Amino acid sequence: METVQATGNRTSKGIHGLITDDQGRCIHYNSVLDIVANRCSVCKKLYSCYKCHNELEDHPFGAVSETEPDSVMCGVCGSLYSYKAYSSLTSCRTCGSSFNPQAVLCKKHCCLVVIKIIVIKITASF
Repeated sequence: METVQATGNRTSKGIHGLITDDQGRCIHYNSVLDIVANRCSVCKKLYSCYKCHNELEDHPFGAVSETEPDSVMCGVCGSLYSYKAYSSLTSCRTCGSSFNPQAVLCKKHCCLVVIKIIVIKITASF
């Protein structure tokens, strides 16, 4: 059996991943509501999901600070939000497209990554 390395692509708005359409849906998350891309704190690229990122990059997805501007993008219109602003929304303020309410699981995952990094840094300083 031949092993095939994953190769990504990106949308016209600059969303990276294993993309299935120009609004940033990917092979992992592709419902009509899966239109949000998140920026990795390590490579600074916007990815359709952390799974795509981890398959295509040589480092794990790094969660950005809650207040860092331009860390979340609406794949429909390209509007950018801080993670904190995005977390309080159910739809894009600019185009009105609905966001996936199940993305709260991803939001929790990203918060856990940030907490884990903080714990590691605190532990390393002792």
